[in-house]
Amino acid sequence: MLAPMSGVTDLPFRQLAWRFGAGLVVTEMVASRELVGNASESWARLKGVGIRPHMVQLAGREAHWMAEAARIAADHGADIIDINMGCPAKKVIGGYSGSALMRDPDHALSLIEATVGAVSVPVTLKMRLGWDENSINAPEIARRAEAAGVQMITIHGRTRMQFYNGRADWDAIRAVRDTISVPLVANGDVETEADAHEILRRSGADAVMVGRSTQGRPWHAGVLAGAVKHPNLEEVARIIAEHYSMMLEFHGAEAGLRHARKHIGWYLDRFAPGLAGASKAEIMTSTDPGAVLSKVTAAIAEGEGAAETDIAA
Repeated sequence: MLAPMSGVTDLPFRQLAWRFGAGLVVTEMVASRELVGNASESWARLKGVGIRPHMVQLAGREAHWMAEAARIAADHGADIIDINMGCPAKKVIGGYSGSALMRDPDHALSLIEATVGAVSVPVTLKMRLGWDENSINAPEIARRAEAAGVQMITIHGRTRMQFYNGRADWDAIRAVRDTISVPLVANGDVETEADAHEILRRSGADAVMVGRSTQGRPWHAGVLAGAVKHPNLEEVARIIAEHYSMMLEFHGAEAGLRHARKHIGWYLDRFAPGLAGASKAEIMTSTDPGAVLSKVTAAIAEGEGAAETDIAA
């Protein structure tokens, strides 16, 4: 499965990941109150053209807005609603959303119950192990969430206070497996096929969710699932060109250029790590789409230092 990543898993990225064989893809986090308030960014994040099942992740801190947003999402094509209780970003937890909800399980359950009660489609939950090492409460919240009607639970094997530091604790996820009977998805630091097998073994989970390891390779979830093989450098260049074009069309030329830069940076880091800093800076700051693609294609063709695990043998 492809993890929801704010600023990354927009519709073009998800469409590519889906085409390359990801088992499920999830939207960027959609702020519930903003969606109800008709914010344009929230509506853009809600789109799922060509993807079925269409899984929408909602975030919020109030049961009323979560329920209303869930109804809107379901009415506009969402097949699954996922509740965000895992985001560690300061601007999210500062609003008492995301992983901050794990500090108050009773309040978190009120959001879960409201969301489940608002829609007829399945509701799922993504969270961390707990707020910090002294409050590992994912098993308790998972048990209560299942009783409230949640039909799948994803656990990132870190606490909020760990953010993305250190290594995800795959063994700690097993405590959730021992508590629930609904499907469990394990997430955190899965880079390779061997990692995917190991996290399943150690956590007892039913599926694997990958996030940061897909940046610069939207096909990666499909590779780990055995649906596709790693593309060669020529194929990588074609995928980048398509991805770039999709982003410009989806976001508009000006905004698309800005959104695409991070992706271009990840592609270059993976497939042209030997590119001189000045050359990379020129690509990243250019406002000429044709020049960007031309320079990226040339850099990828060189393929200096590209990791063997990122290209076909």
